[in-house]
Amino acid sequence: MPAVPPFDPATLREVARILGDTKSGLSNRELDEILHEAGIDDPSPKSKTPYTYVAISKRDRLFAAIEARQGHDQAANAVLKLIECAMHPVRYRDNSALFEERRDELNVALAFAGLMLAETGKVARRSEVATTLDEARARSRRLRRRLLDRGVHPRILAACASEIADENYFHTVLEAAKSLAAEIREKTRLTADGLDLLNQALEPGQRHYPLLACNALQTPTDWSEQRGLTQMLRGVFSAFRNPTAHEPKVGWFLSEQDALDALSLMSWLHRKLDASVLTAATTASAAPP
Repeated sequence: MPAVPPFDPATLREVARILGDTKSGLSNRELDEILHEAGIDDPSPKSKTPYTYVAISKRDRLFAAIEARQGHDQAANAVLKLIECAMHPVRYRDNSALFEERRDELNVALAFAGLMLAETGKVARRSEVATTLDEARARSRRLRRRLLDRGVHPRILAACASEIADENYFHTVLEAAKSLAAEIREKTRLTADGLDLLNQALEPGQRHYPLLACNALQTPTDWSEQRGLTQMLRGVFSAFRNPTAHEPKVGWFLSEQDALDALSLMSWLHRKLDASVLTAATTASAAPP
């Protein structure tokens, strides 16, 4: 790659933070290896005892090394080589999830320099430079990629496109829950919402049969499945739609893992709704068992 202009200090700090994170970053021994592979000197004071290190955090140690080398070269190429050494896919043969996590975080930082880290572990140029954090995060596309890997229902991807692009877990889950209600209204032509909608669409009531059925409703097992689907939809509305709709975002924390699990559940419910049909007879003589 031709000479790459030096990164600003904030970008260097972010690279050092990601790779030298206390909990999920590289170990000091791994930092020794990648600094050597990248040909970058380590200016931090050395301990006299093998495999022990002076009282400096890994991220500060790494920042000092890449800042000094970049200052000497007046280019960021050595920093990019270090990133490629640290992100060589073979290092993650037993932990692909960690590779994707680090790669996505690095891509947010690199987007501000018009660069990206590919799945091969190699740095490449982007067509545009990100100028805002929202742009950088959207280009990382971590949440969308993980949802695609899980085979999440297309209706969720469509209903939550902007929230997914922003990696906004709070509002992604809210919009996904809304999409379930929208699909039930579309199938039944009902106008209610929330739990009232579920009662009108999925409960037998005085009709003996529900308006929307997930199977033939001919056996106790069929009815058990219908009740289970209804209860799961109630649980989603109560656990995700109501809190996210009524509580301020700052007061309702949702982690990425929780969001992924919730969206997978809602995806399954969408598939059950896809297979559900309107009942032909609404006044059958036999009540549900």
